Amino acid sequence: MTIKTTIALSEDHLRYAEKLVAEGQYPTISSVIEAGLEQMMAAGSEQDPVSSIADEINRRMQLPRDQWISMEDDTMFDDIEAYIHTKLAKG
Repeated sequence: MTIKTTIALSEDHLRYAEKLVAEGQYPTISSVIEAGLEQMMAAGSEQDPVSSIADEINRRMQLPRDQWISMEDDTMFDDIEAYIHTKLAKG
């Protein structure tokens, strides 16, 4: 069932939606909006991206200290590479 409603878009969002319609990627601006909503629903992204990033940072900070990768000196990339090789070797 389709319900008619009115929404407000920023000028940038409207221009982008119009461009997608003009290029034939979507038949109407409504279908552009619907596609975006469908993607969010499929991804289960009811939470804003910044909160998701904060949650992931907090999760990683709960890891034991020996699982952290040191960022001191200029050895960070070497340490990461060694860590990856160790994980790959364990299979």
